[in-house]
Amino acid sequence: MTDRPSSGSADGPGEDAPGATPSERPTLPHTGPLLAIDVGEKRIGLALSDPSQRVAHPLGTLQRRSGKRFPLAALREYLERDAPTGILIGLPLAPDGSEDERAHAAREVGARIAEKTGLPVDFRDERMTTARALRAVRELGGGLRNRKADVDPLAATTLLQSYLDSRR
Repeated sequence: MTDRPSSGSADGPGEDAPGATPSERPTLPHTGPLLAIDVGEKRIGLALSDPSQRVAHPLGTLQRRSGKRFPLAALREYLERDAPTGILIGLPLAPDGSEDERAHAAREVGARIAEKTGLPVDFRDERMTTARALRAVRELGGGLRNRKADVDPLAATTLLQSYLDSRR
């Protein structure tokens, strides 16, 4: 495990970020639960894998006040209870795959989490995870009225499951 923030790319595990050296290559442990974070402006979706890292499940939602810092104190409760061995953060890339202001903000959140927790942090392209979560909610029975809070943990679950599947 490393206690410095990852400079990982959104392409998946083991991929170098532009300018990254092999020693800076992000690595999340292959055993123990992983926590996924889908950072949004108002809500932050959380998902957790099982210790064998085969299946991801929704964990919950953190509330974020607009313009305020990431709610690290609220996240600590999940970290203490679920004891993840690493953290995966959704990287909201622009449609062309470039990193814009939102992606830079997600990287800042990841750096802060890594610094405060000592856990390894990696990033993964989150494009389409919310769309897949919205589709799943609709398929499960109906509209989104009063169910927006369900979408964020499902988006984090989609992100994490995709990551887990790519490592097999």
